[in-house]
Amino acid sequence: MRTTHLSHRPSGVSATRAGRSLRGLVLACAAASAVLTGCSMEEASCGGGEYPVMTIGDTGSACVPNGDEPPKGYTRYPEGKVPEHVGDEWDTYWQTHTVDERGKVVEVPAGG
Repeated sequence: MRTTHLSHRPSGVSATRAGRSLRGLVLACAAASAVLTGCSMEEASCGGGEYPVMTIGDTGSACVPNGDEPPKGYTRYPEGKVPEHVGDEWDTYWQTHTVDERGKVVEVPAGG
């Protein structure tokens, strides 16, 4: 008569558990790396060496290299109202507001 050890598990269960452990380890390392390097998990509005600009009279935006002027049809965001990350307070605000040709902040008409 053959006796099996009670703690024996089929190899499929071990492989699944190992896969979960590996994924957990990778996620933990990525989170620790972001914290230790000062990286934010938020997506920046522009990359390093760039600043955001907005379209005049519309809700579009773009990124311009530091030191360059905004291209025709674009302007800088008003001081203190510059979006820094996707979904932050100012990014959300500028989805419904814009700057007109005279530099005045105006609400964008619905559907426009």
